[in-house]
Amino acid sequence: MAVYNYDVVVIGTGPAGESAAVNAAKHGKRVAVIEAQSSVGGNCTHKGTIPSKALRHAVKQIIEFNTNRMFRDIGEPRWFSFPKVLERSRRTIEQQVEMRTRFYARNRIDVFFGTARFKDEHTVVVRDAHEGVEELHAEKVVIATGSRPYRPADVNFRHPRIYCSDTILGLSHTPRTLIIYGAGVIGSEYASIFSGLGVKVDLIDTRDRLLSFLDNEISDALSYHLRNNGVLVRHNEEYERIEGDESGVVVHLKSGKKLRADAFLWANGRTGNTDSLGLENVGLQANGRGQLTVDEQYRTSLDHVYAVGDVIGWPSLASAAYDQGRYASANLLGEDFKFVSEVPTGIYTIPEISSVGRGESELTEARIPYEVGQAFFKDTARAQITGDTVGMLKILFHRDTLEILGIHCFGDQASEIVHIGQAIMQQEGEANTLKYFVNTTFNYPTMAEAYRVAAMNGLNRLF
Repeated sequence: MAVYNYDVVVIGTGPAGESAAVNAAKHGKRVAVIEAQSSVGGNCTHKGTIPSKALRHAVKQIIEFNTNRMFRDIGEPRWFSFPKVLERSRRTIEQQVEMRTRFYARNRIDVFFGTARFKDEHTVVVRDAHEGVEELHAEKVVIATGSRPYRPADVNFRHPRIYCSDTILGLSHTPRTLIIYGAGVIGSEYASIFSGLGVKVDLIDTRDRLLSFLDNEISDALSYHLRNNGVLVRHNEEYERIEGDESGVVVHLKSGKKLRADAFLWANGRTGNTDSLGLENVGLQANGRGQLTVDEQYRTSLDHVYAVGDVIGWPSLASAAYDQGRYASANLLGEDFKFVSEVPTGIYTIPEISSVGRGESELTEARIPYEVGQAFFKDTARAQITGDTVGMLKILFHRDTLEILGIHCFGDQASEIVHIGQAIMQQEGEANTLKYFVNTTFNYPTMAEAYRVAAMNGLNRLF
């Protein structure tokens, strides 16, 4: 058995693992990464963020073609199969893997493919698909193994018509009807994707409103547009049992309802990938969802073992995971450290949603005197030109100081637009007030101009 010595060993090559490894290597450390899949990128690249967002983009293009009257000169509306649309995401995945492989090569980071398991506090054993075994000795270890869909034992995921958010990427046909259980971010995004392909979708929500962490007005807008696109949202429902047969799936709800569809997608919860790490060999213990507890330096109860990304739970975003990995490696290197706090939310439904800062309910509960500035995309020239008129930009600000307290956006390019507000919120003094948007010249016509419109709308409410 081969034995190697490293300054830092990173388990996982998703955003968190990649940034931790590259940052350590750039500071002169000898670094190795371990990846359980056959190529780098982690679940983010192969099963989560990249494929689902590539799918969404392709579906959005199909919707635009089928609804834009100008394209009728080219031909009648066309409907594409799910496997056909999936081809686009596979090409994107290949490009991502190629790029990230270069990152490791350029920074002289050794890559080991196989499953990782702690032998002791400073030794990680890697076992590859051919039963080859190698030992990596490390001064510091970063656990960045990510997460996978939570799969309850009473649901038969071996049935060919029952899927989770990983296996749905292997769907070989386009179902006429689909039941999605779980109306969180993943469930809502896939509801948009499949309804855009003409699939009749039932979205089962175990709560009383969609994405309750969002600003209420934005959540309501999402509900309206999902329903407008043919998604039937069923709130406050839980399954009793799920039965698959040769022609489809029947979902029995505790309320007594019985739903039938061609296929079923489970999208309710995630589990940290820690069960095969041998945590018991080093005295670490994950919670019931496979997640590890860390301090504000991302250290576990072992000072030299760090954990970052989805494996530590909230906020479970690729963007936050990347920063967590970088900051964790900065801490283990003795460099300046920053804890990831104000994280923008990006939800890639159709239309998309993004927000940063506090919502109206939070500000009301905290008794903060705030006011609202709104800009509806239907009133902006750029949206009228592109035809993407659905949506709005909403600025929440302090009535007295005009300080920006929250930015909430719903509509085309929302996840891009929000970054302008995020940048201003990070400034000090008067630079972080509504006056910035009023006194700044924006290109015309642009979606960014919505900030000036919303700021003027907000100021008008004060006088």
